[in-house]
Amino acid sequence: MLGVVIKEQRLTTTRVAALIGLGLVAGLFSGLFGVGGGMIIVPGLVVVLRVEHKLAVGTSLMAIVPACAVGIVSYALQGPVDWIAGLVVAIGSVVGAQFGAKLLTILPRRAAQWVFVVFVVAMIVELLIVVPNRGGTMTWDVLNTICLIALGLVAGVLSGLLGIGGGAVVVPIMMLGFGVSDLIAKSASLIMMLPAVLSGLIGNLRAHRVLVKAGLIIGLSAVVTGPVGSWFAHVLPPNVANWCFAAYLAFVCVMMTREALHRDPKPSAPDSPDGSGAPDLAEDAEA
Repeated sequence: MLGVVIKEQRLTTTRVAALIGLGLVAGLFSGLFGVGGGMIIVPGLVVVLRVEHKLAVGTSLMAIVPACAVGIVSYALQGPVDWIAGLVVAIGSVVGAQFGAKLLTILPRRAAQWVFVVFVVAMIVELLIVVPNRGGTMTWDVLNTICLIALGLVAGVLSGLLGIGGGAVVVPIMMLGFGVSDLIAKSASLIMMLPAVLSGLIGNLRAHRVLVKAGLIIGLSAVVTGPVGSWFAHVLPPNVANWCFAAYLAFVCVMMTREALHRDPKPSAPDSPDGSGAPDLAEDAEA
């Protein structure tokens, strides 16, 4: 059956294995850090499978949807989840994702990447200095509500523009700016991310910038390791979890810097007899 599917999608066994590997790693990161895994998926598609960057961004959003859904369920089963905070952030993120998808066609991608890199560096420093408070909860007032919506707006724009779920922005800001525990911040991030990613995905689907079949393979693979990452997030001591998240952000910073410094690889020629070409995946963009 697998062979039939591969033939229909014109995917070799090696490509399917690479997509599954991307999904497994992205799912683990999603559950552990409350992120979408786009920083794993996008460069993986661009560098390993040699697809065009904007196509990788749209595909990443499709893969993030099932990873987020499973992450939300996993966090809800293992501890308290601030649904209200996640939904409030989602209000801004849904709108921002549409702007991000439109900006992807007109805004220089590298400019947005460098701004994001500077932000990530600042968050890494803060995470290494601040002692996390696992008992922290959200304090509700008008100002905090407005700030959460604004935070969602920024995360949504980054979701549509860079193909990330926005968790790398939402989690540290909620921890450092609003004083909530890392677990609440991560679960709220996943709740926010689901409608935001769906919103950005719709925009990219309309622009035919999604490799549907590849995105499904990655996303379904992420479902396997998402609950494992969530379990690790709950058993790790808060300070260790903070250091791990700082390490993840350092990885994000390196990957984003790498992308900003290098030009997108040109799509290779159609499949050669040895199966080395990758652009056959591009046919999924029209699906």
